[in-house]
Amino acid sequence: MQRYFVSEDAFQGSFVRLKGEEVHHIRNVMRFQPDDQIIVCKEDGMDYLCSISEINRNEVLCEVVDKRPSKGEPKTRITLAPSLVRSNKLEWIIQKGTEIGAVSFQPFCSERSLIHIDDKKERKKRERWQRIAKEAAEQSHRGKVPAVLPVLSWKEFLAEMERVPLVLIAYEKGGVPIGQAMAGSQANDIMLVTGPEGGFTEAEIDEAKARGAVPVTLGNRILRAETAPLVALSCMLFARHELGGETQ
Repeated sequence: MQRYFVSEDAFQGSFVRLKGEEVHHIRNVMRFQPDDQIIVCKEDGMDYLCSISEINRNEVLCEVVDKRPSKGEPKTRITLAPSLVRSNKLEWIIQKGTEIGAVSFQPFCSERSLIHIDDKKERKKRERWQRIAKEAAEQSHRGKVPAVLPVLSWKEFLAEMERVPLVLIAYEKGGVPIGQAMAGSQANDIMLVTGPEGGFTEAEIDEAKARGAVPVTLGNRILRAETAPLVALSCMLFARHELGGETQ
């Protein structure tokens, strides 16, 4: 069933008013009619089953007929932290990472990042990245849209690492097998850090380890910068029986 994410103020009693791009999608893409049903989410972990009452050019009015807890959110909250890579690759990471189950994205600049973004460009980029996450969340039946956080410098990012109970950093030159790292911790708030096209420097790995990060390996093959975060994220959720298992 088609799913839409809206703000809290779209809910008015037992009715929901959808506006903007959702109206275009309902009218012109899906061609829904009154009495058709959709799922509406407002970031509270619930799925609201709604029946369409009215469709006009500027808004769609729906009535809430049922609500139930969303099944699309993992219990293990993994923040995917990719170093800046070429734009289309980062968009791919955000889209597929949302589908797999990342709860947020924390991009950052590292020494070998091939691109750097100034403040003006970042604002526009982040709006696009957030839109990609929203569309992927709707497609994959997530209960919440992962937040795409502001890009951090390496120094800022090191400070952010210290706030997370468990930080795993993918390192092609060796580390603990990622499944072993997950089995050795009960943390439910985890950050997964992956490098740019040229990988991390040894100095960066040492600095991350000094903040408690655990270097992990994904095996003997070297994965692309846009492949590694998705494989690692999948392995982590699989290790917690939240991917590739039974559905509820």
